[in-house]
Amino acid sequence: MQFTITILIMLASLINNNRTNDEDPFIWLEDVHGDKAIEWVELENRKTFDVLKENPHYDEFYSKSLEILNSRDRIATPSLTGDYIYNFWQDADHVRGIWRRTQKESYLSGNPQWEIILDIDKLSEQDETNWVFGGATGLYPDYGRFMVALSRGGGDAVIRREFDMSTGSFIESGFYMPEAKGSASWLNENALLIATDFGEESMTTSGYPRQVRLWERGTPLSDAPVVFEGKTSDVSSSGFVINRPERQYVLFRRGITFYTSEYYAYENNTAIRLDIPADAYLVSIFNNQLVLDLKSDWHIGNRLYRQGSIVSLPYNALVEGRHDPTLVVEPGDRSSIRSVSASKSRLIINMLTNVSSELYTYEFENGSWKGTRVNAPAYGSINVGSVSSFTNDYFFWYQDFLTPSSLYFSNAEDSTIEPLQSLPPFFDSGSLKVTQHEAKSADGTMIPYFVVGPEDMEYNGQNPTLLYAYGGFEISMLPSYSPVMGRLWLEKGGIYVLANIRGGGEFGPGWHQAGLKENRQRVYDDFHAVAEDLIASNITSGKHLGIQGGSNGGLLVGVAFTQRPELYNAVICQVPLLDMKRYNKLLAGASWMGEYGDPDIPEEWAFIKEYSPYHNLTENRDYPVVFFTTSTRDDRVHPGHARKMVAMMKKLGYQVYYYENTEGGHAGASTNEQRAMGSALNFTYLWLKLDS
Repeated sequence: MQFTITILIMLASLINNNRTNDEDPFIWLEDVHGDKAIEWVELENRKTFDVLKENPHYDEFYSKSLEILNSRDRIATPSLTGDYIYNFWQDADHVRGIWRRTQKESYLSGNPQWEIILDIDKLSEQDETNWVFGGATGLYPDYGRFMVALSRGGGDAVIRREFDMSTGSFIESGFYMPEAKGSASWLNENALLIATDFGEESMTTSGYPRQVRLWERGTPLSDAPVVFEGKTSDVSSSGFVINRPERQYVLFRRGITFYTSEYYAYENNTAIRLDIPADAYLVSIFNNQLVLDLKSDWHIGNRLYRQGSIVSLPYNALVEGRHDPTLVVEPGDRSSIRSVSASKSRLIINMLTNVSSELYTYEFENGSWKGTRVNAPAYGSINVGSVSSFTNDYFFWYQDFLTPSSLYFSNAEDSTIEPLQSLPPFFDSGSLKVTQHEAKSADGTMIPYFVVGPEDMEYNGQNPTLLYAYGGFEISMLPSYSPVMGRLWLEKGGIYVLANIRGGGEFGPGWHQAGLKENRQRVYDDFHAVAEDLIASNITSGKHLGIQGGSNGGLLVGVAFTQRPELYNAVICQVPLLDMKRYNKLLAGASWMGEYGDPDIPEEWAFIKEYSPYHNLTENRDYPVVFFTTSTRDDRVHPGHARKMVAMMKKLGYQVYYYENTEGGHAGASTNEQRAMGSALNFTYLWLKLDS
């Protein structure tokens, strides 16, 4: 018996060592469009479809999902630009979508008269390309020209073309930027600040531009002079323009790591470095005040400004090298700043208190800031939408787990609120309730989580339960209304759990930083703790508990099932990072070393390898049957992560499901049909695994 165990350990060690030393038997699956790799993808897709699409649930789930996604009851998301409200819309008649606009008064009337600007379906047919709309940047102040971004199949790399609103067409001889990751900002009618791919020497190791150039109309793109550049080892460089009532501000950002930057003001054709903390985030410029979100304590002069605070500094003095900061707001221990927006005369600050949103406006007067709470709905999630820099108009959204999303129009100066539209109920929530709980993590930290389920839920350990979390990049997980999840999961008796684990931003920068690099295991311990608490409270059991996560959340659930397989019986692992030895060599992976660490540094690989899912797979474990999904067109997180994990698990004798969409980018889907199919596959899989 002892001999057998020793042999198994040696075999597992050999497998792990092979992958650690980059002697990877499945590295060929990193060839995204290679014939052999695509043949493998198509075979794995068919195997999954043969099981999940043939399940009795699938057709019902697909039709219900598509009905919701194509519903005309959805709210048309407004974007305030000049005198118009712009919107991008997809439905059954516009599969790839239409970009359209209406007068602000028309939109506020509740019966907007839309003018279609660009039909992406027609453009795709005309160009024989599956275009995905990537947004548009308008030329201030009259917005008669736009730079329109289009991606092939939904990737991050886009082409940019100049569009003339007066003719309703692209300008044949206008500005055109070939497909690349980067940015473009209008300096004036005849000049753009651009960051794009001019060849390998112009790019960072993360795959983003390190140069900013000034491109003038009528000159070749290749001749655009460099006005700012960072280093090859940086994450990226960009130039951006902030137009405010008082003046235009031109700035450069050198992204050194994902969390540290240098900002430069461009004055009199000279880039002037601004002396602010490297990890501070430049929110905006308001009333000649540069507004910062502090990610660490800042000692300046004889004053301490605490981590998580919002402060402002006079722009002109800062350019001259002088500091005169003023505190805007300092959140408490259980609070954090979710967003800061600038209207004409107010800052609009969205604050979280114990994972519940509160909305405030702040006025700068006589050298100090005064805040007023907005009488917005409470005990849910608020998202500030489009904000006008030249009026005090803005939109915000409210929702919670059981309350459909509602859109409000407000004025930041007088704090008036006008409810505009609410989604109809897409599922029956009358018998459901929401409760908030806490679980104790391995180091004693209390981790909050929400449970959504029936009011009369039986605590018998048999409830099909789906646990979701993210745990990274200071992204907060908040209550939200999900029509598809409500219809396909909650209505049918499923329990939904949202965990606010460390790595997110629910309680400020410190909550995020507690899970960085060598402390990453805390994030996974938090997740395990919530799962254990759900089981201990008899809400569910390992047999009936499923987990889901995407991107960094895909890494989270990958770690979860490789570390604690007994806790989970279903795992949906979407567009994931999984090979943490090579993640920094794949697409944008190098940009995330500020989050995870550098696996090429032995001291950092020592802690990364302890959780890297690809390197911790072993034989003879009772892993759940995992469902991996990714996209061929994902140019952010390489599809090779999911591909190789599946191949290795199958080599070790485990059953898995796999679906790779051929387009969709990092979002995984480009059309409502693709989104509906993804939802149908996911919930078919969950009921198959957890309802038995």
